[in-house]
Order: sequence, then C-alpha cells, then structure tokens
Amino acid sequence: MTDSGWLGRADGDTTVLTLTSDWTSIDATAETAGVMKLLDRPGLRAITFDTTGLTRWDSSLLVFISGLCRAASQRAIGVDASGLPPATRGLLALLPAAPPAAAGKPPSGTMLERIGDWAIAQTGVWGAIAELIGEQVLRTAAWLRGRAKIRAVDVLTFMRAAGISALPMVALVNLMVGGILAFVGVVQLRRFGASVYVADLVGVGVVREMAPLMTAIVMSGRTGSAYAAELATMQGSDQTDALRAFGIPVYDYLILPRVSALTAMMPALYLYASAIGIGGGFAVAVIMLKLSPDAFIAELRGAVTGTQILFGLTKSLIFGAWIGMTGCRIGLKSGRSSNDVGDASTRAAVTGIAGVIVLDAVFAACANAWGV
Repeated sequence: MTDSGWLGRADGDTTVLTLTSDWTSIDATAETAGVMKLLDRPGLRAITFDTTGLTRWDSSLLVFISGLCRAASQRAIGVDASGLPPATRGLLALLPAAPPAAAGKPPSGTMLERIGDWAIAQTGVWGAIAELIGEQVLRTAAWLRGRAKIRAVDVLTFMRAAGISALPMVALVNLMVGGILAFVGVVQLRRFGASVYVADLVGVGVVREMAPLMTAIVMSGRTGSAYAAELATMQGSDQTDALRAFGIPVYDYLILPRVSALTAMMPALYLYASAIGIGGGFAVAVIMLKLSPDAFIAELRGAVTGTQILFGLTKSLIFGAWIGMTGCRIGLKSGRSSNDVGDASTRAAVTGIAGVIVLDAVFAACANAWGV
C-alpha cells in the first residue's frame, strides 16, 4: 500500500490495482513511475482495477491511468478498465491511443508500399464520407420526426448566414457571368445573322449550368470553409470533447444544423442567381448590343423550360449537401493547433470546389444519356 492511495495485489497472471482514498492534486507522474515495478512481474498478462474505496478524483487520476495503460501496452499487457468509474472510462476514451508521430518524418518503404498506403488512406476517406452521408440521411429523417436533439434557432441562424448574407456575392458573380455569356454569344452569333438566339444561350446556360455551378463555388469558398474553420477551432479548444463528455450528440448539435441549413438555402440561392444571371445577360444584350427587349424575352420563354429549372434545382441541392458535409467533416477531423484551422479552411474550400465540378460533370453526362 502507498501513501497516495493505490495497492497492487497479484491474482494469478493478473494484477488487481486497488484505488482508495482521495485522488486529487496528486503527482500522477511520480505515482506512475512507482507502479511500473508491478508491470515487470513475471507471467503478468492483465491489469484490473478495484475502485470501491475511491472517494474523490480529478485529472491526476486520468494522467496516472493513461500512463499506466501506455506502459502496459508496450509490454503487451492487457488493461481491463471495467472497474473504473463510468465518468473516468468516458474521459479516458477521448485520449489518443498512442502519442502522435513526429512531424516531418519522411514516409518509409518502397514506392509500391507508399502507393498501397495512399490507396488504403483514400479508401478510409471515402468510407468516412459514405458514413457521413448515411448519418446525415438518418439524422435528418429523425429530425423531421422530432426525434433529433437539434435547436431550431441554430438552423435559422445558419440559414441566415448561408442565405441572406450570401446574396451580394452570389449576385455579383452571376451578374458578371450572365453578361459575359451575352457578350460571347452575340460576337459569335452575329456572324450567322442570329443575334437573337443569344437569349437561348443566356437562358439555358445560366439556368442549367452557370447559376448552380457558380453559386456552389461561391458557397464553397465562403460557407464551406467557414464551417471547417469553426469546427476546427472548436476541436482545438476541446469544445467538441466537452460536448461528448456532457453526453451531447456532436452530430446533432454541430453538423446537422449546418448541413441542413446550407442544403435548404441552395435552391433559393440558385433561383436568385438564375434571375440575376439572366438579368445581366438581358442588360448587356439590350443596352450594349442593341437587341430588341421583346425579342429577347420571347426567345427566352421558348428556350427555358420547367425541366431545365428542375434540373438546376436538383443540382443545387446536391451541391449544397456536398459542400456542407465536406466542410464539417474536414473541420472535425483537423488537428488542434492554430495552423490546422487555416489548413482545414483551405482544404474545405478546395475539396468542395473540386467535388462540385466533378458532380457537375456527372450531371452533364447523365443529362446527355437521358436526353434532358
């Protein structure tokens, strides 16, 4: 028995570590060094805990047990934590299983091994993305049934940040895109005496492709990166660990409101962007290129159909879900330093934009195959 409150007792190939008295403000490092001799007992296979006499404890107990677990792992000795208090087990589960690898260490192995490691890592990434998509679908369904722990005020706050606050930037980008399409279209169509068909080019190009694509790119750089930075900051300041310790579902509290808000606002932003883009093309065609407003509007009505608008709405929904889930996942999987916050924000913007372009190509191929 030691003065600090632990007693080691041999039971066959198992050592029972009895923790008693008050474990507060104790030098846990010294106590861990003192218990190391128990691990050198010949034939030792496992360590268990008896905490029936334990009264109060603080972080010194966690440091003591985590150091003991690392030392036991190095000696291939199992540790049964079932005898510890539930709160202690919950906090120990948040600790990393092993110390982080040294930074800047070059990868080892042959080129084939490196390619294999990269392929395995990518498989894990796509598996995590698939898991996140499934979790989003399940938790959204539970939310619609009133069974998810999500606050309506959070959803409304994120909808405002992803909707009204984004209108100026979305308007500027799509206005310029619509004007550029009109300029390029008229320059080419004038050669064939078909300048009026610039309305078809602007209408179809904006509604079907440019409005959902450019809006998604803007939201990826604006909102997706913001989600990643916010969650990475919470990760670095241990706020996510605190939520888990209090039993608050991290997914319901942090991810579901953000993804749901962005996904819900993207169709509205798409319709707004389509109107602004067509307006920009109309202004350029009528004011600067001297086309008839009536002819432009009449040609536009015949070119833009409900099917194309529905196609654009579907794309905007998928783009919004992708951007939201990508930003949240990268933020929660980031490191805990200040540099990791900036890195997470950058990776979220780049990954979101690249994914949107790939998804747009998939939509284009599907539309061509279906004759839409």
